[in-house]
Amino acid sequence: MRPVLVRLHRWLGVATALFLFVSGLTGAVIAWDHEIDALLNPQFFHARTDGPALPPLELARRVEAADPRVQVTYMPLGFEPGHTAQMMVMPRSNPATNAPFDVAYNQIAVDPATGQVQAQRMWGAFSLARIDLMPFLYKLHYTLHLPIVGGFDIGTWLIGIVGILWFFDSGIALILSFPSVKAWRKSFAFRVKRGGYALTFDLHRSGGVWIWGLLLVMALTSISMNLAEPVMRPVVSMFSKLSPSFVDNAELVRAGPPGQPLATREQILALAARDAKRENLTEPMGALYFAPMFKAYGVGFFAPGRDHGDVGLGNAWLYYNGQTGALAGSSIPGRGSAGDVFMQAQFPLHSGRIAGLGGRVLVSAVGIAVAALSVTGLMIWLRKRSARRLSAAASEARTARGRSLT
Repeated sequence: MRPVLVRLHRWLGVATALFLFVSGLTGAVIAWDHEIDALLNPQFFHARTDGPALPPLELARRVEAADPRVQVTYMPLGFEPGHTAQMMVMPRSNPATNAPFDVAYNQIAVDPATGQVQAQRMWGAFSLARIDLMPFLYKLHYTLHLPIVGGFDIGTWLIGIVGILWFFDSGIALILSFPSVKAWRKSFAFRVKRGGYALTFDLHRSGGVWIWGLLLVMALTSISMNLAEPVMRPVVSMFSKLSPSFVDNAELVRAGPPGQPLATREQILALAARDAKRENLTEPMGALYFAPMFKAYGVGFFAPGRDHGDVGLGNAWLYYNGQTGALAGSSIPGRGSAGDVFMQAQFPLHSGRIAGLGGRVLVSAVGIAVAALSVTGLMIWLRKRSARRLSAAASEARTARGRSLT
């Protein structure tokens, strides 16, 4: 059985090494995406004008009035003092062509006191320019910047499948790391004084053993981050009943009389304020999101600057049919079945934010470790591959000599 597991571990490791190396390093960096982005691009984070902020809906109206080609799809509803209001936008349809306007940006930074756009960028663009660097790394982490072809997201699926292979390979690696009960101590040791191949081997085997639990969590949550609907939710639902997700409620969200105009932002926020009281949500309304694909709105509840959900299971969200204003779903941390709470925990665990600052430090360290395990694994494979080839060559040479003598 062990030879089979060794072969499986070898080929699963080789197949996923490059992907895990990239994901590990980018994950270590994007654990601090907001902070690094602010250092690189202060104009995107720090408002130029001191003074009281305009009402959030007024800011959105001014943005859309300044460039009628776009509509605001994400907007904060509260602002940190001295900070910009970061909004997402999308192009409207050009009535002359029925095609979207050609707009060179999808994210803007707005001065809350004046409503003036002071910076803009195309979030996720394939660019290493300072303004684009952190979004570039973030998207690289979970899609490798691979395209969507015919509605199929190649990058998201690829990284999700790598996560599945990594998850099973983690179990195989643990079994192989303990070849015997008597020699278990060796599986935790590092032969630092010997150096060379011995240390490389220990860094791979023992290093993986010491942080095995964390690696398993990262592998599992990487599946959830990329393949929640097609893979993770169906599996979890086998053990615990899940509340309908936003995607599960897609038809309800879309449902509405043909031709009925969208509800206004003011109407949605009024409904959210009412429903927040009924749900006993204590945090203020923090953001308003519009999903054109579903003709739906989402309202998040968090204090200014807490949009990432810095501690615990994240922020609460309520979702609304964009035409009728009917409540079409919710995600409230800590509520629901055991399966619901498990799914709520996936992003906080993957990002480390479930444990606050310390969790993010740990996730960065694990990301670097994943990259190191990928490199050491390849080094071990290449060395053993070279040794096998030399051994085969020597065997062929001996056979050839034997034949010549006869």
